[in-house]
Amino acid sequence: MMPPPSYSRDRRISVSAESMAPTHGRDFIKKVVPKNEHQRTCIRNSIGNNFLFRNLDEEQYQDVIDAMVEKHMAANERVIEQGAVGDFFYVVEEGTLDCFIAKDGEQVKVTSYEAGGSFGELALMYNAPRAATIVTTSGVVLWALDRVTFRTILMENTSRKRRMYESFLEEVHLLKSLKSYERYKIADALESVYFEEGDYVMKQGDVGDQFYIIESGEAAFYKTDDEGAAHQVNKFCRGAYFGGRR
Repeated sequence: MMPPPSYSRDRRISVSAESMAPTHGRDFIKKVVPKNEHQRTCIRNSIGNNFLFRNLDEEQYQDVIDAMVEKHMAANERVIEQGAVGDFFYVVEEGTLDCFIAKDGEQVKVTSYEAGGSFGELALMYNAPRAATIVTTSGVVLWALDRVTFRTILMENTSRKRRMYESFLEEVHLLKSLKSYERYKIADALESVYFEEGDYVMKQGDVGDQFYIIESGEAAFYKTDDEGAAHQVNKFCRGAYFGGRR
């Protein structure tokens, strides 16, 4: 199957992105499209190794999965077309698709996609022409995420966490002497780390090289006596910090 040529090689390509600003929590409503556990797992596995999603924290991951919209298409339909402006990223749940690129006036097949595959990720970053044409070769079920939703998820979560971190840092005695812009820099450098219940964050005797602020949950602190028995000496919750010299 060869889709008809539809891309001008001499077309001048422009790349742009929408100007957006965080809502500071006033109007942002998360988009949630219902999915069963199998569908959520399919999406998570597909985007797990994609460079755009690799550094998302758990909340951003969940928001991305929640926001994806299901699309059904029959065989021999174009999902995206080379040269057209696209703003969706797709994950394949079921079915197969072929990918073509126009070269010297010919449509050349360069790859295929099946369940677990994904394509169109550059559309999440830029408002730019599609680099290829993708055509269904069977009935397919796709999950789609648009650029504005993706960027809003990143921006809103980043903005919210920065405000939260700044608030935490203002209460940290160790950092009281810092100016506001210095605390802002520290807030920007913080990143979320997730632990399951019962995991060790640090152990007595380890060399300490991390500073922690509890974003959510609780952490229990134990001290081992000379006889090797561990005794709980404290419990911290959201907003508390540890790992720095008190």
